[in-house]
Amino acid sequence: VQLQAYGGGLVQAGGSLRLSCAASGRTFSSGTMGWFRQAPGKEREFVAAIRWSTGSRSYADSAKGRFTISRDNNKSTVYLQMNSLDPEDTAVYYCAASTSSMVLTAMANRALYDYWGQGTLVTVSS
Repeated sequence: VQLQAYGGGLVQAGGSLRLSCAASGRTFSSGTMGWFRQAPGKEREFVAAIRWSTGSRSYADSAKGRFTISRDNNKSTVYLQMNSLDPEDTAVYYCAASTSSMVLTAMANRALYDYWGQGTLVTVSS
């Protein structure tokens, strides 16, 4: 399985970006896809996740109301629309895939994800 994340870049505070994560190597009709991020000197943290089959979503508190995760089953691609970006959102963003259809409360646990993409850098300037 390969996950290819892209769409990062430099944006001003208050701006928007859309990240994409394309999955290949298997059919993801079930399972869970997540986005995590890691800022310099910090632990990797959960951002959002979505269940392939039902579209059920979970968000970190920092993402609620500003970020939206969605998926396109036909393209095996997951998106993260990020609005009202803040310099605190600056990080490398990673997509991850699990073969398990997780309950919402489990989606933030990065140990449950089986595959990881290479990351895409998001820089928000003030």
